[in-house]
Amino acid sequence: MYRLSRLKYVFPIGLFVSLFLDGALSHVWAPLFFSYPYSMASELVLLWLVLSYFFENGIEIPLIPWSIAAGVVTDLYTSGILGLCMVLFPCIVGLTQLLSKYFSSSFLSMIMIFFIDIVVFETLNYWAYSLINITTTPLGDYLIYVLAPTLALNLVYFVALYWPLRSLFNWATTEKNA
Repeated sequence: MYRLSRLKYVFPIGLFVSLFLDGALSHVWAPLFFSYPYSMASELVLLWLVLSYFFENGIEIPLIPWSIAAGVVTDLYTSGILGLCMVLFPCIVGLTQLLSKYFSSSFLSMIMIFFIDIVVFETLNYWAYSLINITTTPLGDYLIYVLAPTLALNLVYFVALYWPLRSLFNWATTEKNA
């Protein structure tokens, strides 16, 4: 049960830390993340949500409400346009849940699902901003200069954080010995 496990504390704290780190890393490493013509988007929130789904160990975390809340905060912080991440984060959680039915819970399957999640999230984000003329980047430039570096950065995050987060979730989902 979610409300009786350590996960009720670990999950929200981890989500807040990932929200904070997304903004902080983008600010601190701005010369690296945003050097013309390349642009990388740190998506630690998506990583946290995706790995939370895989590592919940039978304890069902209410990911959709948490992803909506994280989306609202992300929208207000990044673009000021309320609604895009608020809708896309739960959609990505749903996509992860759908794809996980067809693949095992191995490291390679999880990284492939995360890869698909990032591609879908970033492409829908690009498409929405193109639709309302916030961005005018051609699709080819988007694929080369935005999507590819974003995928590279977030896959490095995945590889670097997979085992520490798995250990954290294993600790948070085990019974307390009293």
